[in-house]
Amino acid sequence: MDKKEYMKVSEAAVKWGISTRRVRLLCSEGRIAGAWRKGGYYLIPADATRPSDGRVRKLTKNDDIPLLRQVSLLQQKLGDCRPLSPAEVAAMREEFLVEHTHNSTAIEGNTLTLQETALVLQGITIDRKPLRDHLEVVGYRDAFNYVEELAKEKRPLSEHDIRSIHSLVLADRREDRGRWRRVPVTIAGALTTPVQPYMIEPMIASLLTDMQTTYTNLHSVEQAALFHLRFEGIHPFIDGNGRTGRLLMNLQLIRAGLPPVNIKFADRRRYYEAFDDYAQTGKLTAMTTLVAEYVIERINKLIQIITQIR
Repeated sequence: MDKKEYMKVSEAAVKWGISTRRVRLLCSEGRIAGAWRKGGYYLIPADATRPSDGRVRKLTKNDDIPLLRQVSLLQQKLGDCRPLSPAEVAAMREEFLVEHTHNSTAIEGNTLTLQETALVLQGITIDRKPLRDHLEVVGYRDAFNYVEELAKEKRPLSEHDIRSIHSLVLADRREDRGRWRRVPVTIAGALTTPVQPYMIEPMIASLLTDMQTTYTNLHSVEQAALFHLRFEGIHPFIDGNGRTGRLLMNLQLIRAGLPPVNIKFADRRRYYEAFDDYAQTGKLTAMTTLVAEYVIERINKLIQIITQIR
C-alpha cells in the first residue's frame, strides 16, 4: 500500500481545522471513509473530506426552544418600543459598560471593585491598586468601543478583527497583543487542552468559515454561544482569551440586533461549567441557556426603562 496516499491524524487536523482528538474520535466512529488503524495510530486517505459536525443540531430561529423563542419575542417587542433619545441611550450604555468591564476583567482576576472600575474609566487612579488592573479596565473599554464600531460594518468577521480586539484588550502586554501564541498552554481545572500553536491559524479560519456557512441556521444566541465555546477551546492567545472571547460573543449578538450581555463574576462557576459540558457532550445547551437568560434579562430591563419614562 502506498503510504503517500494517506495522511496522519495531525495532518488531517490541520487540513480540516479541528483538533487531533476530534480526528481520532471520527476515525474510531468510522465516520472517515477509508481510514484504518495501523498499530497505535490511524492512516487517513489524503483526499478524504472532513465529516460534518454531528454534535451541533441544525436549528432555525423558529425552533421550538422556550428560551430562544422568548428571546425572539422580546426582541420584536423591544423593536416596537418608541426609541430612546440619544442622551438616554448614552446614559444606559455607560452604565452597562462599567458593569460589563468590571465583571469581565474580574473573572480574569482583576481586583478593582465596581466603583473603582467606574472611577478608572473616568481617568482617576486608584491608590494601592496595581497598574495592570488599571490598564486592563481601560483596554477593555477601548476594545468594547471598537466592537461597537465593527458591529456597524456589514462584512464577515476576520482574523485581523480578532487580533485588533485582542491588541486593545492586552494594552499592558505590548509584546503579546494581537499575536497568536507560540507555545503550548493548559487551562487549570478545564477538561480540554488548547490546540497546539501550529493549529491555531487553521482552526480560527475554520471557525470563521463555519460561522458563515454551517451554522447560519442556528438561532443568533446559539451562534454567539457556539462561537465563544469554540474560540475558547482554541485559546489562540497567550493571555486575554476570555476577555477577547466575551467581546467577540457580544459582537455576534449586537450584529444580530440583540443587546450585549454581561457575564457576571458571581456566575463564573456556571460559566466555566458550560465549557466543560460542551467538552464532554458537544452540546451547546448550557452556554446557550446562560447567554439567553442574560439576553432576556437585559431586554426586559430595557423595555421596563422605556415604559417607565414614556
